[in-house]
Amino acid sequence: MTALLSLAIAMFAGLMMTRLLKKSRLPDVTAYLVAGVLIGPCVIGALQIPGIGFSSYEELEGVGLISDVALGFIAFSIGNEFRASQLKETGKQALVIGILQAVAATLLVDIALLIFHFIRPDVLSVPAAITLGAIAAATAPAATLMVVRQYKAKGPLTDLLLPIVALDDAVGLVLFAVSFGIARALSSGVVDIVTIIVNPIVEILCSLLLGALAGFCLTRVEKLFNSNTNRLNLTISFVFLTVALSMVSFKIGPVTVGFSSLLVCMMLGCVFCNLCPLSGEVMANADRWTSPLLLLFFVISGAELELGVFAKPSSVLIGIVYILSRSVGKYVGARESARLVHCDKNVVDYLGITLLPQAGVALGMCVTASTLPGDGALIRNIVLFAVLIYELVGPMMTKWALTKAGDIRPQSEEVLNRRQNKLKALGAQDK
Repeated sequence: MTALLSLAIAMFAGLMMTRLLKKSRLPDVTAYLVAGVLIGPCVIGALQIPGIGFSSYEELEGVGLISDVALGFIAFSIGNEFRASQLKETGKQALVIGILQAVAATLLVDIALLIFHFIRPDVLSVPAAITLGAIAAATAPAATLMVVRQYKAKGPLTDLLLPIVALDDAVGLVLFAVSFGIARALSSGVVDIVTIIVNPIVEILCSLLLGALAGFCLTRVEKLFNSNTNRLNLTISFVFLTVALSMVSFKIGPVTVGFSSLLVCMMLGCVFCNLCPLSGEVMANADRWTSPLLLLFFVISGAELELGVFAKPSSVLIGIVYILSRSVGKYVGARESARLVHCDKNVVDYLGITLLPQAGVALGMCVTASTLPGDGALIRNIVLFAVLIYELVGPMMTKWALTKAGDIRPQSEEVLNRRQNKLKALGAQDK
């Protein structure tokens, strides 16, 4: 009962925060995150009142399944952006930009943190700097997708943005696996080629294969149903299934066979939208169904942010260097690669700003990085500090960039007046 009460309060807090922050014109994502911070263990949860907020991070782990499922649906929705008709126009541009901007962010963070290491070797080690550089490549697809949906963004920048965010995570996984393998080799003095090269390639290939197989099966089974409700139920069950399967990992000799739930669900959506003629309608219904799930995801994400990282000056200082160098890397990498493939001027100018949010994938990498001997705790604190800043500021920057690029258009006076007149007419009927 306590868990259900906490979830109900989480949803209510997220919705109320959107009303409180309405005049500030902040995206709903930011409101949900702020609400999460307030009801999390660092603020209201610290009062230890049963059912009122989340009193501990262990309690948040108990509802972690919601976050796993929400990320699955987010990746499934992003897979819808890989329709063959769209890829003919933007596929090459998305591929080039997705790879180059991720590599640029990693290299710039590596350089900045290695310089910091040479200035203060007692605070930051080389393995930690390399690991943080790899984590910098990841972008948060959830916040970006929510901003796009809320404001119904549409245009050249949006068409490129979502495929790039998806590719960004695949590139980030490879960069992280290689960099973390090098970092562990530097710490232990033992070079493990399987961990550095083989395991990340196996994970990506297996994830894409599992997602493609699930997408093919969903398309075939979907033909057995005529009802839109049953098609929606079937789609939801397949997303649940792929999220569950992606949690499985096993070893074949020295090689670890694992899966990325983001890549698996993204491939599920990609194959389904290209093979099923009715996929557009099914995905639109799925998006409406997942709205409360995503609200909970962001409130829980906000509650998971640890404000205690501000108490450690070394983490804050390194975090500032990390945030600034990553932001420059993302912006410059996206701008120059977009210019290289002859994108629209608005895409060149504003794409990099939309790639700043960072959360789920980076935190997943952070869990692995925390096992680095001697540096795990420091890496975790720096990433948590950066995620806290990026998640609160990133959605606002994404909205601003999409607006400046013309992909978010303000509602016309006619639409606003029509809505006000309808509300007045309803009020008159009630009287």
